[in-house]
Amino acid sequence: MIEPKPAIQPEQSGPKPKKRRFGGTEAQIRSALKFYKVMAYLTGAMLLLLCAELIARYGFGVSLFAGGTNAVTGQPFGFGFAESEPKGVIGGFNISTSILIVHGWMYVVYLVSNFRLWSLMRWPFSKMILLALGGVIPLLSFIVEKKFHAQVEAELAANPQASKRY
Repeated sequence: MIEPKPAIQPEQSGPKPKKRRFGGTEAQIRSALKFYKVMAYLTGAMLLLLCAELIARYGFGVSLFAGGTNAVTGQPFGFGFAESEPKGVIGGFNISTSILIVHGWMYVVYLVSNFRLWSLMRWPFSKMILLALGGVIPLLSFIVEKKFHAQVEAELAANPQASKRY
């Protein structure tokens, strides 16, 4: 025979804790965190170098060159700053332009590291935007990296069973 149950169930003590789930194992998350950390520091350093280059180019009208020939004197040019417009060095390697290109591609790899960490942690999209801004606002990548590194470590420590997938 079926025993009747009361219509109102007695409430359990306190709110039910939310179960945290990750998108990968702890090893995968730690690997993504390490990759993100390396890319955050490299991208941040390149962004600071890029800012210095832009100040030199647009503030002082010079670019960094290696090799080539001095356009005014015709003498060989070693390494240093030269006029950007009109060209102060002919045939040299423009390091300033290389900094622009390297930072651009490094930012793409940085975004991949952001997406990997964001998807494994199953964070809201607003955190992805904040992570992405770290590569375009000077010094922000260092600040954001420190904050999110601590947050990932805290979440992994607080939810040890959440990362066990297999």
